[in-house]
Amino acid sequence: MLDLVPLFVLIPLGAAFACLLVKKRAPAVAPWLSLVSVVALLGLAIAGVVQGTSGAAIAGGWSLETHLGTSFLPGIVLVFDGLSAMFLLLVAVVSTAVLLFGLRYMDTYDGRPLYYALLSLLIAGMNGAVLAGDLFNLYVFIEIASIASYALVAFGTGGREIEAAFKYLMLGAVASSSILLGIAVLYASTGLLNMADLGAAIAAGQVSEATLLAVATLFLAGLGLKAAMMPFHAWLPDAHPSAPAPISAMLSGLLIKTLGIYALVRVLYVVIGMDGVLGGSLQTLLLVLGCLSMVGGVLLALGQTDLKRLLAYSSISQMGFVLVALGTNTWLGVAAGIYHALNHALFKSALFLSAGSLERLTGTRDITEMGGIARVAPATTLGTVGASLSIAGVPPFNGFWSKLLILIALFSAGLPVVGAIAAATAVLTLVTFVKVQHKALFGALPERLKDIKDVPASMSLPVVALALLCLLGGLLWPLGLQDIVGDAAASVRTDAKTNLAPEQYRTMVHSEGRQP
Repeated sequence: MLDLVPLFVLIPLGAAFACLLVKKRAPAVAPWLSLVSVVALLGLAIAGVVQGTSGAAIAGGWSLETHLGTSFLPGIVLVFDGLSAMFLLLVAVVSTAVLLFGLRYMDTYDGRPLYYALLSLLIAGMNGAVLAGDLFNLYVFIEIASIASYALVAFGTGGREIEAAFKYLMLGAVASSSILLGIAVLYASTGLLNMADLGAAIAAGQVSEATLLAVATLFLAGLGLKAAMMPFHAWLPDAHPSAPAPISAMLSGLLIKTLGIYALVRVLYVVIGMDGVLGGSLQTLLLVLGCLSMVGGVLLALGQTDLKRLLAYSSISQMGFVLVALGTNTWLGVAAGIYHALNHALFKSALFLSAGSLERLTGTRDITEMGGIARVAPATTLGTVGASLSIAGVPPFNGFWSKLLILIALFSAGLPVVGAIAAATAVLTLVTFVKVQHKALFGALPERLKDIKDVPASMSLPVVALALLCLLGGLLWPLGLQDIVGDAAASVRTDAKTNLAPEQYRTMVHSEGRQP
């Protein structure tokens, strides 16, 4: 499997290049080139998760043995483990759904080959960021994905889209500068870029506490902006509503996870070290930022009537759940945070695609003007309801399990106040999506909408499939999915200092005859 790891980057890069080649002579081929490439990635990702191989590969023809003993390894170090395998599978699943949805949705847009080239470039950047084993190439892949996302937000070329993309670009440049400066400071202090080597050097005390504090601040600011955590969230409420629905799904479902949360986990746990001299301060900061994001995001979402804007603020709130879980610095907290990030990618992608369908059907994003869409669009309604139940934490959907695990992790780590805030936020999230369903799906159908028909199957089926995956993810949790997520968490949290180690957790579960 390790020999095939570079294909996760090379396949979408090749698809992007191919889409540009056919731009003038065969533009209708571009969507299928992207779709075939993503299906290939899906097959590779499934094989990787099933096989469970871990290790490192060097892209570019260099071998580890040739440069053994040096602090700098030429080529691009790609690390494949349980955590990266899960996120690669996530990128492939959501991207497949987004590309299927866009086959008809993007018909109204000009320049479709360019759209698919940018989308393939976005996928390549996210896969590269997930696999990167050194900080510089992590930065390079983050920039590839970010630049593609700036262009995709502006793809409609309207005034609102250009304004949102410009704001996103400016704040993204600040984030990228912060990340690059953090990398430069670390390299100047150690002469290392490899994450594992840096982690060992920092643990051995080769970096002063003051320098480490500066580096942690730079990374938290840069990656926090990429993850849209409060107070670094200003770009997200404008970018998500302005982008085409498939891109909104990619931004909220994947981009803030791969470039934000995933990179933050790697940097904090592998490089800086959550058990080092800054461990306590980092935990406190993650808990504070997480609570701020949870509460602020859900309150702002609750007051929205623009469906895509509501979903954007909700994404900020859901990332708050992930941050407080990571802030526990326990194995269970990391596992719960990773699981919720994966779940959020599924149900939020489904919700943004549903929002695109509802806007296409009704001509508005205002939920108060939609009414009883359930009567005329059953397939769209089915997908929307399933994803809404999942994000609201209704059993047996996957959102219920991940939120429950986060609460267990918080209380077991001695953080009852944060646990109470998370529980209250979960209730407000339920209220928010009850409002969405009541006003948009099951209210009184306006007269002007009585003759409309549901969106084409190519648009409704991806949404329904994602909603079914949310249900399946919940049903499979007690049947073994917990072990796969636990192995992913063990990629960054493996020591015996956790409040609840994997072996203890499984023993407790099986002895009590139930799953938490």
